[in-house]
Amino acid sequence: MAEIGAGFDANRIIEGIGVLKSAHPLMTSLIAEEQGSSGIYYEEHPELEIPVTIKEAGENWQTDYDAVSTAGWNVQKEALLKVFAYPSESGARVLFITHHLLCDGRGLLQLVQEFADYYSNGARPQYAFEKLMESLDDLPSGSDLGLISKMLIENSNKKWRKEAHKVSYDEYLKFEREYDSKQDIKREIKNVDGEELDTLLDLCRGNGVSLNDYLIAKMMIDEGTDKVIIASDIRNKIKNYKEGALGNYATAFGVVVKKRSSEIMELAKAVDHEVRNIISKPDREMLVLSCYFNMDPELLDAIAISTLGSFDSKAGRFVGSKMFGYEKRDGHCITNLGRVESSVIREGVFIPPASPANRKAWGVLTINKKMRICSIH
Repeated sequence: MAEIGAGFDANRIIEGIGVLKSAHPLMTSLIAEEQGSSGIYYEEHPELEIPVTIKEAGENWQTDYDAVSTAGWNVQKEALLKVFAYPSESGARVLFITHHLLCDGRGLLQLVQEFADYYSNGARPQYAFEKLMESLDDLPSGSDLGLISKMLIENSNKKWRKEAHKVSYDEYLKFEREYDSKQDIKREIKNVDGEELDTLLDLCRGNGVSLNDYLIAKMMIDEGTDKVIIASDIRNKIKNYKEGALGNYATAFGVVVKKRSSEIMELAKAVDHEVRNIISKPDREMLVLSCYFNMDPELLDAIAISTLGSFDSKAGRFVGSKMFGYEKRDGHCITNLGRVESSVIREGVFIPPASPANRKAWGVLTINKKMRICSIH
């Protein structure tokens, strides 16, 4: 959600989305299935319309977000981006809602910045050649799974193949809609800016830790947990990323600090040490992606519905409960998109997805020294 400091113009908003489409092929793609195969692919449809809904001033954007996030998303028929626009006192508010098959959080921020630049100044984004990660070869050398992890995955693959069944997309979509409709999701947005943010940044600098280290430590203390999952941007590490491309260029890993401390900076220093240790080792930082590339794609598709729905697969349930945390559902995670300065975006908030594996998630974004923490519970 972004507040853009330019007068509200509904036609200009629709035009701006069209300009983004011309720069990003994935925006005009649907997901298609290969006939007689489990393979899926992005199928380009140049005529595909991105839905843009123009709202009245004062309408609640969170209501629109909730409606989209609980309705299910048929990626075989619906564009991977949905946009809502609202007049505001100082310009325009624009809500971008994306499916994860279009981009990760940082890619979403890039889209919003490109839109705001065109809407305010007429600056057109450059065409971005988009080539997605396809195999382990796209990851840094040394990223593959260790022996035990690889054996666990291969054993699960064998069990899945022996079960000899698969989840149809219609079956999964029905499960998704029914599951989402039963969730009671609460959302809070905390504002940290002005003197409060300056004091916090000075405190972090003085202790040699990042703001992200501080936030992880704070979540650990607030939630009484010694493990927080964080998203890690890997654009500068993988082999096929092209500047400006959409797609998912992120991994995630667990930061575990067994040393319990109520002193936040002491804990933040321990977090900093653990994060540095993980990102220096490709096999640890890329662990989740390596699992994906080693796992049978059909088994990957069956994990959530086997663990949380009525689909009967021992292999899917094993992976979902033992490896992905869908059974306990007590995870905590943070996605921090970082700090940006913008002459056209006044402020913004990143709403993180509500994963079935997590009890609480924070989405963090700082624009023009205004930090917004969106908490999903």
